This record gives sequence, C-alpha cells and structure tokens, in this order.
Amino acid sequence: MTVSIEKEGPVTIIILSRPEVRNAVDHETAKALAEAFRSFESNKEAKVAVFSGDQGQFCAGADLKKIAEGKPNRVASAGDGPMGPTRMRLLKPVIAAINGHVLAGGMELALSCQFRIMVDNPKLNVGLTELNVGIIPGWGGTQRLPRIVGKAKALDMILFSKRVTPQEALECGLVNQLSTADKLIEDAMAFAQALVKRPPLAVGAVLKAISAGEYEGFERGLAVEEEGTKVVGPSKDAIEGFTAFLEKREPKFTGE
Repeated sequence: MTVSIEKEGPVTIIILSRPEVRNAVDHETAKALAEAFRSFESNKEAKVAVFSGDQGQFCAGADLKKIAEGKPNRVASAGDGPMGPTRMRLLKPVIAAINGHVLAGGMELALSCQFRIMVDNPKLNVGLTELNVGIIPGWGGTQRLPRIVGKAKALDMILFSKRVTPQEALECGLVNQLSTADKLIEDAMAFAQALVKRPPLAVGAVLKAISAGEYEGFERGLAVEEEGTKVVGPSKDAIEGFTAFLEKREPKFTGE
C-alpha cells in the first residue's frame, strides 16, 4: 500500500508511503493519492486533511526511474483530473506536514495544499529543481509558486533550481509554520482542529472563490464570492454565529 488513510474524528490523515524511493510518485501511487483525496472530499464527516510522508520523508516528486525508463507521461498523469493531487480544487482545507526535503514534484504537492507546516531543520531544502535535469515543473509549480512568493522570486528559484531553508521558506511565505520532527504531526493536528471549528459552509465558499479567482480570473472569482455570500447568508451557521456573538459565547457550527 503506497498511500494510507487514517481518520481522527473530522480530520483525515493521508500518508504517502514509498520510503524505499523517498516517497517518489509513480503512476500507481498517483492514482492512489487521487483516490485518497476524492474519498476525503466526498466524506461529509471529514472537515480537514493532513497530508504527509512516511518514515521521516515527505516526497521526492516524480519517480525519476520511471522517467528514465521512458514513461514520463504515465508519471506526469499524477496531476490529472480536478481532484488529482497536484490539481486539487477541494472545498476543504488540506495541511501539508513536511517532514523532509521538499523538492521538485514533492514541492508541487505541498504547494497544492492550502497550508504547509515544515520541520525546522537547516539541513532540509525547499525548491523546484526540475531544470537541473532539463525539464520544467509540470505539476502546477509554475502557476502556484509565483502566486505565493511573487514572480521575481519564483523565476529565480525555478530557472536556477535554487533551494531555500525552512526558515527562508517561512520568511517568503512558502510555509505557514515551522515545527520540530517530534511535534510535526501534533502541530499539524492542532492546526487542523482549529480549522475544524470554523464554519464549514463558509470555509468551503472561501476556498471555492479563491480557487475560481486563481484558475478562472478575477471577475469569475468575484462572481463565485457573491454566490457564496448568498449561500452562507441564510444558513444555520450564520444564525448561530450572530447568536453566539450577541450571547458572548463560542459558536458551534454544523455546516448547515
């Protein structure tokens, strides 16, 4: 089994497990990842996902051995489909718990998550290094990295295959938070539990609007934002939110 799924209440934990190749993604693993995220998306009880790698490794990206064997298209299909692991447009938050080097396709997987928490180890590197072997980032890196760090920084990192440390990644916004190796999953779960308390309908509406703006343009993003406002305005969660505010208590959202 190359991908495992665990459930802790409303939090789904998705673990990539091919430690013999530093959790590199081949065709079968890509299919398993896509199915794991589809399962998470369709499960009404699941509110947030934590995504990480097995045995102190995150993901080495595409399986270069498969590419060397002349099968690049099969590996590249890892991102196929609206909920493939590198083209995620999920309406639920995903947190990448980065416990090792995050380079090339591994970084692109992390970039496809809404949040990233990384082990603060100066020996670890972050970067899109595909140009070192004559290819380009093909799992969304050319689109997502500039949106996070800006065009100039992204071009510098991609064209020169530059790597940054976890601390530098935090400073430029590539990661949201740093942790230690022994507390990474604990910190990711705490982050997830905080997200679970947020109103699910509103969270989904925000993610949908931001995604529309990124993929379909600013005006479409505004239109989807307006649609979301019409959905959440009359919801039970909105009534609960205003009621809790007036009663000076913490709201209990149900996603209705």
